[in-house]
Amino acid sequence: MDTKTSTYHLTHHHHHLHQQTKKQTSATAVIVRSRPVQFAQTLARVFRIGRKEKISKKAANKIAAAKSSTTAAFHHQPQQQIVVMPPPPTMQTTTPPTPSTQATQTSQVVQVNGGSQSLTAKNMMPVTKRNPKDYIFGKVIGEGSYSTVYLAKDIHTNREHAIKVCEKQQIIREKKREQVRREKDALNILSNSGSSLFVKLYCTFQDAERLYFVMSYAKNGDLLPYINKVGSFDAACTRFYSGEILRALEHLHDLNIMHRDLKPENILLDHNMHIKVADFGCSKILEQPADTVDNTILDESNPRPRSNSFVGTAQYVSPELLTEKTISPSSDLWALGCIIYQMIAGLPPFRSRSEYMLFKKILNLDYVYPDGFNADAKDLVQKLLVLDPNERLGTKDDQRYTSIRSHPFYKGLDFDTLHVTTPPPIYPYLPGNSEGQELRSQYRVPDHLEPGLDDKQLTRLLGLDGQSSSTTTPAPVPRPRKRSGILHMNDEEKQHQLHQQKCNSKWHSLVEGNLIVKQGLVDKRKGLFARRRMLMLTMGPHLYYADPVNMTLKGEIPWSPQLRVEPKNFRIFFVHTPNRTYYLEDPEGFALEWCKAIEEMRVNTYGVSPTTCT
Repeated sequence: MDTKTSTYHLTHHHHHLHQQTKKQTSATAVIVRSRPVQFAQTLARVFRIGRKEKISKKAANKIAAAKSSTTAAFHHQPQQQIVVMPPPPTMQTTTPPTPSTQATQTSQVVQVNGGSQSLTAKNMMPVTKRNPKDYIFGKVIGEGSYSTVYLAKDIHTNREHAIKVCEKQQIIREKKREQVRREKDALNILSNSGSSLFVKLYCTFQDAERLYFVMSYAKNGDLLPYINKVGSFDAACTRFYSGEILRALEHLHDLNIMHRDLKPENILLDHNMHIKVADFGCSKILEQPADTVDNTILDESNPRPRSNSFVGTAQYVSPELLTEKTISPSSDLWALGCIIYQMIAGLPPFRSRSEYMLFKKILNLDYVYPDGFNADAKDLVQKLLVLDPNERLGTKDDQRYTSIRSHPFYKGLDFDTLHVTTPPPIYPYLPGNSEGQELRSQYRVPDHLEPGLDDKQLTRLLGLDGQSSSTTTPAPVPRPRKRSGILHMNDEEKQHQLHQQKCNSKWHSLVEGNLIVKQGLVDKRKGLFARRRMLMLTMGPHLYYADPVNMTLKGEIPWSPQLRVEPKNFRIFFVHTPNRTYYLEDPEGFALEWCKAIEEMRVNTYGVSPTTCT
């Protein structure tokens, strides 16, 4: 090769290296500014002269110098941390990385503006939707028209939840899709509102056949069984629980939500006996504080019959929902008045066997107050059960329901601390006796008293030993009573007695062929309402009660080893069962004989020691 040619090639080679260096510098700047995590790969591409050429020693030195200067410039950049990335295949070593190295690589974090975010999927907890296999389903705790509520346990946290399971096919068949959507929307709003007066919705999910609502569990059930068990609440219980319901309505209406199905069955009680309002399937989220007609339900052009033109439960539905007029949160105040009435009286104010007659009573405001109804509570209910929704107490209040809070019935009640106040014990409200007294079952048995229900103990209970008693009711004029002694008869004697009963007693057909041990007329009370009934204690044992006018069997008090009797005075006695307390009054004043006979039958049947119940 001649000199000119050599010079040309050398010059051309230096020019090529100069151009490569410029590209390297420019590329390095780009690397620093844009994607520093790809630094090693980019250098490999920039400084590769050719697939078949080897880099000269001089060029390699320049590359090393450029690499060191670039690395120094990169380390001077603040607020950045390099994420270690594996080199490209052409630069990987043959030595496999150790497990510790792999762990380091998968746990690197890029910090931006003081925060941190994981870049690798391996180091992140994947967000997955729940499914039925995340829960252990226990017993059924509630049932609706299209859903079933189960007590379930989360397998991850061991927390108990109430899971409402809705069958998709049934929802579609009964056209309940809008109702399910309304409930989910309302529960989402309330669960994020911070109030403890409502059930909380934790999550929802579905499978091919069902929808699932995972909610908080109220372990003490709903309010209705408590009203049924004691007959009616005393004033302190009614004041507290209706006060909590009022606070819930204030919060609900502040969020522009109407419940529209408020009733004791939808008032749940948590482990501390505080309320949690549930079941928002009939709820309505209002566009404005005073909403217009709910066109999804009350559409005047809809030819559906009147019986389908309202939402909620018939006994608590407000009259404006029946007449298809505009509706507002005032409808919930009507339901509150019905609940207060039921707490005190034991039954709702409007009752009828037919829905048509029930609606007619509501529209005519046809209800009565039984004897013994609390006077302040009566005034409050009268101001809530008003046909014109705009005239109900509380509808004109600007903030909260101050006019209801300041009503004399709530005198001394601090509404703002109810959620941290210990609820009062649930005692029954007992109507006044012949002397106009008001009784309350607050008595607790002292430990030093002798057990049993013999004559000595009955004398003490009735205050005939000169000591104080729970009542001042005078004793009835004593008269001889025949003691049947049926429990001590042999089988032959019992069969003879049963034959005599079949021939001579008009009540034989109502006691299912059982031998009657004792019978008599009593007033059976449901709350403050009383019905005259023929009470019959029979072998078996059974406690039947029948309508003496129509000669029809009305029911039976269930027997169990836990059944107890409690004499209150000469006329009034209680029969306590696990699910209900039966309030009975003997108009002739021989309640003690009933208690003796029932207790003797219980001891004879179950072989347990005689006791009394308080």
